[in-house]
Amino acid sequence: MTAHAAVAAPRSGLRKFLRRKDDHGGPPRLTPGWTFAAWLATLAFFAPVAWMVLTSFHQEADAATNPPSLLAPLTLDQYELLLGRDITPYLLNSAMASVISTLLVLVLAVPAAYALSIKPVEKWTDVMFFFLSTKFLPAIAALLPVYLIVKDAGMLDNVWTLIVLYTAMNLPIAVWMMRSFLAEVPKEILEAAEVDGAGLPTVLLRIVGPVAMPGLAATSLICFIFSWNEFLFAVNLTATNASTAPVFLVGFITNEGLFLARLCAAATLVSLPVLIAGWAAQDKLVRGLSLGAVK
Repeated sequence: MTAHAAVAAPRSGLRKFLRRKDDHGGPPRLTPGWTFAAWLATLAFFAPVAWMVLTSFHQEADAATNPPSLLAPLTLDQYELLLGRDITPYLLNSAMASVISTLLVLVLAVPAAYALSIKPVEKWTDVMFFFLSTKFLPAIAALLPVYLIVKDAGMLDNVWTLIVLYTAMNLPIAVWMMRSFLAEVPKEILEAAEVDGAGLPTVLLRIVGPVAMPGLAATSLICFIFSWNEFLFAVNLTATNASTAPVFLVGFITNEGLFLARLCAAATLVSLPVLIAGWAAQDKLVRGLSLGAVK
């Protein structure tokens, strides 16, 4: 087979699945069959979320039926009961721990990623492996030492304890992500900035920051989600003052049974901040997660 035939054969097979906008190229479009499959997969992933939201508008008796009733009357009673339990402190604790820890992670991860990508240090692969190795230990294995240290420091039931832990937990992931994003920054821009006499803070804030903004948005959102959803340390290191939203959800599982409709209503409210953040940053998130994937 000639080289031309070897190149042409895969392309002919690919045209069965994709078609171009015009004869001059352009972004590929999926065929109707693949479009239908993509929509089907999307609906399959979205179905549990839709079911949770629908169940939150049902009475407990209707939510516990088997098989479930889709046509049960809708009501806001679960949300009224939920707000009566004062969920606000839990949401504020989660927001404070997630937002502050995410900001601290970015402040620490961006300079580290800059040193490992744009201005690589010696044996940077060993440094990256060290960051990765910190995630090898299961969180449950570190729970007892962390609990004893926090207890001796008098920091139990303190939101700042969670902030420090979430920062340490998310920092390795952020460094790995930001290094791949910053590696895509054109070196010519940085060289021009150095010629103009720009210092490191100026380069990071005014040059690297705007160029790597999609990557920053993707890293920030992922760190925020991980912090918002963290449960193990929150339930073991907090009691009343610093309990977060995931801890609040556990309160609906009692020895009296599972209050399914009320739990779905609480889960819906707790999920809203993450959904809003993802929706607000969706364009930068998609660009950031696909940065460097297509040359």
